[in-house]
Amino acid sequence: MRKTILDIVKECDNFPSHNEPTLQSEVLTGSFTFRVNGCNAILGYILPEIVEKMHWSDSWVIDHQGRTVTLATPANATAEIRSCVVEETLQATRQLGTISLLKGWRGERFPVYGPDGETLLEMERCASALFGIVTYGVQLIAYARSAQGLRLWISKRSEAKQTYAGMLDTTAAGGLVAGKLPIEGIVCEAQEEASIPEDVLRKRVKPMSTLSYFHIRGDKAGGEVGLFQPEVEYTYELELDEQVVPQPKDSEVAGFKLYTIEEVLNVLKEGRFKQNSAIVIVEFLITHGIVNERTDQDYADILFHLHRRVEFPLCILPSI
Repeated sequence: MRKTILDIVKECDNFPSHNEPTLQSEVLTGSFTFRVNGCNAILGYILPEIVEKMHWSDSWVIDHQGRTVTLATPANATAEIRSCVVEETLQATRQLGTISLLKGWRGERFPVYGPDGETLLEMERCASALFGIVTYGVQLIAYARSAQGLRLWISKRSEAKQTYAGMLDTTAAGGLVAGKLPIEGIVCEAQEEASIPEDVLRKRVKPMSTLSYFHIRGDKAGGEVGLFQPEVEYTYELELDEQVVPQPKDSEVAGFKLYTIEEVLNVLKEGRFKQNSAIVIVEFLITHGIVNERTDQDYADILFHLHRRVEFPLCILPSI
């Protein structure tokens, strides 16, 4: 069954919004809020089964009645101290083997921000969904112009990947680790995944927009199902001429192919894209006027799900 553009963006942004408080309450039934001592904000949501499987030390307070998990380091603790406690807890849990997501340890850290944009702590990337914290990523769509109009360089994920194997993707994408600016992140990903020279990218790349959504992970994401994953994506576009052809540089990408707009719309509506790549494709189509209020009666709802309000502290960095 072919999907509408609205279907596609709602599959990515599938956590009930603030406009659906009853549904939101149902989805969060039994879940714990993640907090840090000294900070009043809720930083994420943790499933009850994850709370039961974690190896919590004395540096944590687990309130089963109030449904909170609090990192109980001193209120004036540094981000480094908090990060060390979290790291020790995750490593101890990893050794127990009770949580499958921790088997994909990357040795990369994601930041957790407070209400004023301050870094409260850093957390191992593969554990971010266990705590339901906001994560940040970068995505690039490279394209070419021809007699056929715009054509997009679409990548296909390796069949050997543990997550979303064999699905279609943007030209390059990746998580934005702590301490790295979005432009630095996309330069690295474009080189590592698509062999696009740094000088070409820095000279020609243009930011599209910053997308925000709240995803509940399914079985294709790998690891435990139903984990909460609010995300912010910095999106970019890059026009290439025939002299620059994206080429796989690592084993994560099976290959690249130029798709016409019609072909992109077809595979998009067939559900062949990784979900958070699909919404970047939609954003590109909006940026270039291919999807708008005249072509799609759901346009306002589409924009709502591409830029939804995330009710956790955020830190939005400059795109360029």
